[in-house]
Amino acid sequence: MPYRRLPNTDLSRIKALKTAIEKASNIDFQEVAISMKTLSSAKRVVDKFERLCNKYQQTFDTQVKANIAFQSKVKNARMYISHFIQVLYMSVTRSEIKSEHLELYGLHDLNLIVPDLNSNEQLLQWGQKIIEGENKRISQGGVPIYNPGIAKVSVMYVLFKESYQTQQIHQKATARILNEVSEFRSEVDSIIFDAWEEVEKFNAEFPQNERLEKNREYGLIYYYRKGETIE
Repeated sequence: MPYRRLPNTDLSRIKALKTAIEKASNIDFQEVAISMKTLSSAKRVVDKFERLCNKYQQTFDTQVKANIAFQSKVKNARMYISHFIQVLYMSVTRSEIKSEHLELYGLHDLNLIVPDLNSNEQLLQWGQKIIEGENKRISQGGVPIYNPGIAKVSVMYVLFKESYQTQQIHQKATARILNEVSEFRSEVDSIIFDAWEEVEKFNAEFPQNERLEKNREYGLIYYYRKGETIE
C-alpha cells in the first residue's frame, strides 16, 4: 500500500496548494473534495507563502550580487594592508624606523611576521591599527612610508569597511526573511495536511487505484516502499 508524504520543498508546497485550489475551481461545487473553509485558508496561505518565497529569493540574489563586488574590495584591502606591513618591517630591518615604533601599530610582539588577515574581522581590526599607528608615528615627526602610502591604504580600507557593513545588512535582511519563511512553513504544511485528509476521506469509497488517481488530481503525493509494486 503506497503511503502519503507531505512536500519537503517550498516550491513543492506551493505546487501542492495550487493544484488543490485549481482542481476545486474546475469542478462542480457538489464534487469538490475539500471544504470551503480549507480552500479559503489554502488560497490565503499560498498567496502569502509565495510572496515570502519570492521576497527571500530576491533578497538572496541581491546579497550574492553584492558579495561579488565585496570580495574584490576584500582582496584589495588585504593586499594593501599586507604590503604596507611588509614595507614597515623592511624599514625596521634597515633601521629606517625604530623597532619600538611597531608598538604604535600593535605589531611589537609578532617578531616581524605579518598578522593573520584571512577573516574580514581580522582585516577590520588590523587595518584600523595600521592606519592609526602610521598616523601617530607621522604626527611624532616620523617619515611617512611610501609605496604604498597610508593614504592609499586608507582608501582601500574604507572601501572594504563600507562594503563589509553593506554586506552585513544584506545578510541580516536575507536571514530575517528566511526566518519568516521557515516560521510560516508549519502553517502551510498544516493546511496541506488538512486538505489532503479531506480529499482522502471524500474518495475513501472508491477502489484503491481509482481512489489514488482521484486523490492525485488534488496534488496528493504517494510513494511506494522498497520492493512494493504498483498494482
